[in-house]
Amino acid sequence: MRRWVLLLGAIATEVTGTLSLRAFQDHRGWLVLVVIGYVASFLLLARVLRLGMPIGVAYGIWGALCTAATAVLGSMIFGDPFTTAVVAGIALIIGGVLLVEFGSHPPKPVTP
Repeated sequence: MRRWVLLLGAIATEVTGTLSLRAFQDHRGWLVLVVIGYVASFLLLARVLRLGMPIGVAYGIWGALCTAATAVLGSMIFGDPFTTAVVAGIALIIGGVLLVEFGSHPPKPVTP
Protein backbone atom coordinates (compact mmCIF):
# COMPACT_ATOMS: atom_id res chain seq x y z
CA MET A 1 0.00 0.00 0.00
CA ARG A 2 2.83 2.39 0.87
CA ARG A 3 4.44 2.14 -2.55
CA TRP A 4 1.14 3.03 -4.24
CA VAL A 5 0.81 6.15 -2.08
CA LEU A 6 4.39 7.09 -2.92
CA LEU A 7 3.71 6.44 -6.61
CA LEU A 8 0.70 8.77 -6.49
CA GLY A 9 2.94 11.36 -4.83
CA ALA A 10 5.48 10.93 -7.64
CA ILE A 11 2.72 11.43 -10.19
CA ALA A 12 1.33 14.52 -8.46
CA THR A 13 4.74 16.17 -8.14
CA GLU A 14 5.68 15.41 -11.75
CA VAL A 15 2.41 16.86 -13.04
CA THR A 16 2.97 19.92 -10.84
CA GLY A 17 6.48 20.30 -12.27
CA THR A 18 5.26 19.93 -15.85
CA LEU A 19 2.40 22.39 -15.48
CA SER A 20 4.81 24.79 -13.79
CA LEU A 21 7.16 24.36 -16.76
CA ARG A 22 4.34 25.55 -19.01
CA ALA A 23 3.63 28.50 -16.68
CA PHE A 24 7.36 29.29 -16.63
CA GLN A 25 7.11 30.23 -20.30
CA ASP A 26 5.11 33.31 -19.24
CA HIS A 27 6.52 34.03 -15.77
CA ARG A 28 10.07 33.15 -14.76
CA GLY A 29 9.15 32.71 -11.09
CA TRP A 30 7.68 29.27 -11.79
CA LEU A 31 11.14 27.78 -12.33
CA VAL A 32 11.54 26.99 -8.62
CA LEU A 33 8.39 24.85 -8.65
CA VAL A 34 9.55 23.14 -11.86
CA VAL A 35 12.78 22.01 -10.21
CA ILE A 36 11.12 21.04 -6.92
CA GLY A 37 8.40 19.08 -8.74
CA TYR A 38 10.77 17.09 -10.91
CA VAL A 39 13.30 16.36 -8.17
CA ALA A 40 10.56 15.27 -5.75
CA SER A 41 8.95 13.10 -8.40
CA PHE A 42 12.14 11.22 -9.22
CA LEU A 43 13.00 10.77 -5.55
CA LEU A 44 9.55 9.35 -4.85
CA LEU A 45 9.71 7.12 -7.92
CA ALA A 46 13.11 5.82 -6.79
CA ARG A 47 11.62 5.04 -3.38
CA VAL A 48 8.77 3.10 -5.02
CA LEU A 49 11.32 1.00 -6.90
CA ARG A 50 13.32 0.45 -3.73
CA LEU A 51 10.15 -0.87 -2.07
CA GLY A 52 9.96 -3.59 -4.73
CA MET A 53 7.58 -2.42 -7.43
CA PRO A 54 8.77 -3.66 -10.85
CA ILE A 55 10.19 -0.83 -12.95
CA GLY A 56 7.97 -1.59 -15.95
CA VAL A 57 4.89 -1.29 -13.79
CA ALA A 58 5.99 1.76 -11.80
CA TYR A 59 7.30 3.72 -14.75
CA GLY A 60 4.38 2.72 -16.96
CA ILE A 61 1.76 3.84 -14.46
CA TRP A 62 3.76 6.98 -13.64
CA GLY A 63 4.13 7.90 -17.30
CA ALA A 64 0.56 7.12 -18.29
CA LEU A 65 -1.11 8.91 -15.41
CA CYS A 66 1.25 11.87 -15.69
CA THR A 67 0.45 12.16 -19.39
CA ALA A 68 -3.30 11.90 -18.83
CA ALA A 69 -3.38 14.33 -15.90
CA THR A 70 -1.15 16.83 -17.68
CA ALA A 71 -3.32 16.74 -20.81
CA VAL A 72 -6.54 17.24 -18.84
CA LEU A 73 -5.15 19.94 -16.55
CA GLY A 74 -3.29 21.66 -19.41
CA SER A 75 -6.58 21.91 -21.23
CA MET A 76 -8.37 23.30 -18.19
CA ILE A 77 -5.65 25.72 -17.07
CA PHE A 78 -3.96 26.79 -20.30
CA GLY A 79 -6.63 26.07 -22.91
CA ASP A 80 -4.52 23.40 -24.62
CA PRO A 81 -6.42 21.28 -27.17
CA PHE A 82 -8.22 18.25 -25.79
CA THR A 83 -9.51 16.49 -28.87
CA THR A 84 -10.91 13.07 -29.57
CA ALA A 85 -7.47 12.03 -30.81
CA VAL A 86 -5.90 13.10 -27.50
CA VAL A 87 -8.49 11.11 -25.56
CA ALA A 88 -7.89 8.07 -27.78
CA GLY A 89 -4.13 8.39 -27.31
CA ILE A 90 -4.49 8.56 -23.54
CA ALA A 91 -6.77 5.51 -23.59
CA LEU A 92 -4.19 3.58 -25.63
CA ILE A 93 -1.40 4.57 -23.24
CA ILE A 94 -3.41 3.48 -20.21
CA GLY A 95 -4.42 0.25 -21.97
CA GLY A 96 -0.77 -0.50 -22.72
CA VAL A 97 0.21 0.12 -19.11
CA LEU A 98 -2.51 -2.24 -17.93
CA LEU A 99 -1.15 -4.93 -20.24
CA VAL A 100 2.33 -4.41 -18.80
CA GLU A 101 0.92 -4.56 -15.26
CA PHE A 102 -1.01 -7.76 -15.85
CA GLY A 103 1.88 -9.28 -17.79
CA SER A 104 4.38 -8.55 -15.02
CA HIS A 105 2.89 -11.14 -12.70
CA PRO A 106 4.08 -14.71 -13.22
CA PRO A 107 1.30 -17.11 -14.18
CA LYS A 108 -0.13 -19.10 -11.30
CA PRO A 109 0.66 -22.79 -11.54
CA VAL A 110 -2.26 -25.01 -12.39
CA THR A 111 -2.86 -27.64 -9.75
CA PRO A 112 -4.51 -30.91 -10.77
